[in-house]
Amino acid sequence: MPNPGKYTALAEQLAGLINTDYSPGDQFLTNYKIAERYGVSGHTVSRAVQALKERGLLSGKVGGKTWVRVLPVFHLRSNENYHREKKQVHLPEEERRSWGVAEAGTTTPVTELAEDAVRYAIVDPPQDVADLMGLSPGRKVLRKSAFRRNSHGEGASTAVFYLPYDVVSANPELLDPTNEPWPGGLQHQLSTLGIEVDRIEDRLTADMPTADEAKEQDIPPGVPMMRVRKITYDTNDRVVEVADIPFPGDRAELRFITRLERWA
Repeated sequence: MPNPGKYTALAEQLAGLINTDYSPGDQFLTNYKIAERYGVSGHTVSRAVQALKERGLLSGKVGGKTWVRVLPVFHLRSNENYHREKKQVHLPEEERRSWGVAEAGTTTPVTELAEDAVRYAIVDPPQDVADLMGLSPGRKVLRKSAFRRNSHGEGASTAVFYLPYDVVSANPELLDPTNEPWPGGLQHQLSTLGIEVDRIEDRLTADMPTADEAKEQDIPPGVPMMRVRKITYDTNDRVVEVADIPFPGDRAELRFITRLERWA
C-alpha cells in the first residue's frame, strides 16, 4: 500500500507541474514517466494521480491516458428565470433570442457554445412520465434529448424533455429540431398552441452518477449528481412537459427563491 505521505507529496508536485507546464486538454505524463522522473513506485504514482482526479485537475480512465482536465463552466439554476421566460413570451423574436437557458445558467452566449445539439424522437413515454401526464396506453410523447459543451474538451451537459405528442403536433414547427434553440424557450413554444404555463415544479434528488455519465460529463470520482425533475403545468392543471436535468455537484448551484405574501 502506498505511503500516504509519499503520494500526497507527489500529488502536490504534480499539481504544481500542471499549473506551470500544461494547459487544459493536454495529455499528461504516463504513470511510467512519472515514476521514472520522480523516483517513486508505481503504486505511489497511481494513488497520486487518483488524488488529482478526485481534485478535478486530471481526468481519464484507470490504466488509460490521462489528460489535464478542462474545468467545467459553473451552472446557476434559479427558479426566478421561469418568471423572466414567461414575460418574454409576447416580446418580438429578436428580443427573445437575446436570452435563453445558456445565458441564464452559465452566462455563455448560445452562439459561442462548442457543441449544442438536440435529438428529437416520437416514443412511448416512460411509465412515470405517462403517469404524471395522465397518458393512456398508446399515447406518444415527443422526447428531446439535449447535449451541450461550453468549450472543447469540457464535460457535457445533458437533459431530456418530454411533451405530449398529440398536443405539440398541432404546430409542426415544434417537431422540427432545426428550429432549436427556440427563441423564448418552452413557454413561447407552448404559447403557439394557445397554452399558458401556470406553474413549474422542480423535484430535486441526488445520487451517484452512472459510469456513462461520469465519462460523458467528466465527473471526478466521488462527486454526486443532483437530479432535477421539472414538471410544467398549464392553467388547466395539465402537465404539458416533464424534464429530467442532471447537474454534477462540482459545477452547479440550484437556487430557489420563495416570495411570500406580505402582511397587510
